[in-house]
Amino acid sequence: MSCVFCAIVAGEAPAIRIHEDDDQLAILDIRPFTRGHTLVIPKIHTVDLTDTPARTLAGMAALGQRIAKAARLSGLHADGNNIAINDGKAAFQTVFHIHLHVVPRRDGDKLSFAKGVLMRRDPDREETGRLLREALAKVDTAEKD
Repeated sequence: MSCVFCAIVAGEAPAIRIHEDDDQLAILDIRPFTRGHTLVIPKIHTVDLTDTPARTLAGMAALGQRIAKAARLSGLHADGNNIAINDGKAAFQTVFHIHLHVVPRRDGDKLSFAKGVLMRRDPDREETGRLLREALAKVDTAEKD
């Protein structure tokens, strides 16, 4: 399979899964900017904003919002989040299957999106995944009440 995200969706490539439903999958980024950096990936393959249905984008945004809430409630102690879609090569899109980045931020973390891209590694991806899954369950419970 030539698309790594399609391979992940199909279960043919490894990933730390945060959430999965009929339409989308959320996984931890393999090269996170911050701890908890999550990608929301639609299960249907589209390349960018030009060929992705609005309904799909709305679903990605809704799940991204839930994950952002989970990052604030979790042991990651996020004070905020950056939400981004890199739309095309000029916008630094490197995997050409549309996806939404949810990047948890903490006050004073010194990360600058505009000044350059730094590759970072999460020393405990399994634990980060667990923290986000637990907090996401809390978000889901709170929204049902």
